[in-house]
Amino acid sequence: MQKWIKRLTLVLVMAVVFGGMFQRSAAPALAQEDAALVVIITPSHDNPFFKAEADIAQARAEELGYETLVLVHDDDPNLQDQHFDVAISQGAAAIILDNAGADASITPIQRAKDAGIPTFLIDREINVTGVAAVQLVSNNYQGAVLGAEYFVELMGEEGKYVELLGRETDTNAAVRSQGYNDVIQDFPDMELVAQQTANWSQPEAFEVMETIIQANPDIKGVIAGNDTMALGAQAALNAAGLTDVIVVGFDGSPDVMDSIRAGEIDGTVLQPVAVFSELAVDLAHRYIQTGELPAEEKVSIDCILITPENVDEYGVFAPLN
Repeated sequence: MQKWIKRLTLVLVMAVVFGGMFQRSAAPALAQEDAALVVIITPSHDNPFFKAEADIAQARAEELGYETLVLVHDDDPNLQDQHFDVAISQGAAAIILDNAGADASITPIQRAKDAGIPTFLIDREINVTGVAAVQLVSNNYQGAVLGAEYFVELMGEEGKYVELLGRETDTNAAVRSQGYNDVIQDFPDMELVAQQTANWSQPEAFEVMETIIQANPDIKGVIAGNDTMALGAQAALNAAGLTDVIVVGFDGSPDVMDSIRAGEIDGTVLQPVAVFSELAVDLAHRYIQTGELPAEEKVSIDCILITPENVDEYGVFAPLN
């Protein structure tokens, strides 16, 4: 546990440490009186993870004296493009973005950059460097390995299981699946009977699991690419009377933390969204004030395994202490 706390503490002071590691951007610093607006764009707030990252970023920006505009793109690149047009037309100082596609987001981010507006990515990365100002992403592979190792342990290294995948256009979905499978493939008695996308959606995961259960009533476990899908899977299992099936998710959402406490979902992997949402705003603020950015565009933040044994040590996507 001390190792994780040390890593989180390190991340929390990154903005200070970066003081000796920043480089002057080619773009001039923006005058504060001309750059009072921070635009925050995320996927749907129906997912508590995305709502938390937006709320935390908004609170930090307003604490620093900025006006904020919070917009939702619903994983629709066209809607995201419209939001970028709004940010550019309103002369935003910076954009905080959890993007709608690793490839589809490159053009609007470049368009904002050309207009003198830096974009600070959180959670999801894009497939190029040199376009976004900063990319703060969870170490999804490391987190997936943690989750898969725990899942295999709970499964007793054997049995039929299901993997629910995230949205195909989201880099995180592929990275998490790769992490899961890199671990599980070393256990020949683990049998993958279904691997299907539920697009990060709780209702879709419920429907997918209903169909999978009909064909595989003897499944022993479900590992999901995020917590909303884990919740959907758990609901379908409960409805089918399969209350002893192991379920592991990814995100550390409050609903899943409560489910772990209630003895239903068995575990999750927490992304410290409070860390990277606040850090993104702090880095944006520094850029607005000084024109400086970190020397390294991408920063990877480690995830934390949450189990019944440590769930009470964590709050809303962050340690309690």
